Amino acid sequence: MAAAALTREGGEDAFRRLFRFYRQRDASDLRGVVDFSAPGGQVFRSQLSISSVSDQDAYRAGLQPVSQWKAYGLSGYPGFIFIPNPFLPGCQRHWVKQCLKLYPEKPNVCNLDLHMAPEKTTDLWGQSKEQLRRKGSSKWEPRSLLEKLRWVTLGYHYNWDTKKYSANHHTPFPSDLAFLSEQVAAACGFRGFQAQAGILNYYHFDSSLGIHVDESELDHSRPLLSFSFGQSSIFLLGGLKREEAPTAMFMHSGDIMVMSGFSRLLYHAVPRVLPNPEGTALPSCLEQPLSSDLPVGSVIEHSSDEDWQVCAKYLQSSRINMTIRQVLAEGQKFPEESGTNGKGQAPSEDSYHENSKAKRHKPNTV
Repeated sequence: MAAAALTREGGEDAFRRLFRFYRQRDASDLRGVVDFSAPGGQVFRSQLSISSVSDQDAYRAGLQPVSQWKAYGLSGYPGFIFIPNPFLPGCQRHWVKQCLKLYPEKPNVCNLDLHMAPEKTTDLWGQSKEQLRRKGSSKWEPRSLLEKLRWVTLGYHYNWDTKKYSANHHTPFPSDLAFLSEQVAAACGFRGFQAQAGILNYYHFDSSLGIHVDESELDHSRPLLSFSFGQSSIFLLGGLKREEAPTAMFMHSGDIMVMSGFSRLLYHAVPRVLPNPEGTALPSCLEQPLSSDLPVGSVIEHSSDEDWQVCAKYLQSSRINMTIRQVLAEGQKFPEESGTNGKGQAPSEDSYHENSKAKRHKPNTV
């Protein structure tokens, strides 16, 4: 049955039916997936707040001037904004390297902490880079620790048991990522956005992200920002109930999604990771070199050829997604809690991610 027929069918948990449809189909059957590189139909141009971000601040964040961005909305999804790759040439590489080399470092929290001694997870990059660089195409080669990474949390760390954040489980939020997020939020009309929590998801071709709503933040008036790098994926955006059929759309390397207003609390999921549609190992936007002349105060750093070789090898079969949230409104505090230890770590490895080889959710790996 075609996806369109499943959409019309409605009824009980229409979202799950379409999730399974896109999870199980081969890559040639992707009719009906919205492609923002060729907008039309329910896609319309969305206005940005160009004057809210100076060209200099955009350059410092590794972004084109906001006047050069394209932004789109979707009929039926007020508050949803899709920005196809607004990054300057070479600047995506910085964020990929940070997600693989810097952000997984302590005191940040990752899924590997759940079943490995602390000393074993202190330098995932150092323990993995040579193995990744030498890696061939065989599926039977042992995976490096970086390839076993499924999630990293930043800032306020999410408690996967209670589905809450807490004041006593917090580490400093990366300043470069905060600056990037603030510029994107301002361009979308959300000046004063504070990046307080981040969840980094690491996907492979057999990975998916289960159906969920991001509602644990105490302030829902601020947007959810999503940045994607590496291989492509299908993203499903649904309604306030799972009975409502979602809209499927492609997310490619460098694309940014902003969920705000009505769209902030909608069900969403990622059923599929797809090979680069250009047919090459990496998207062409990741092959572009970074300018040697970075602006004063830039948060972007040059990656060494050695570091990028490791990142590029990783991305040949993987996708990285960063979702950034503001947890508290200005002046807001967490409510008093009793009987909690504040550690906020997932009890198992994969409740957020799903795996095609699993018949049910694995223990948790965000």
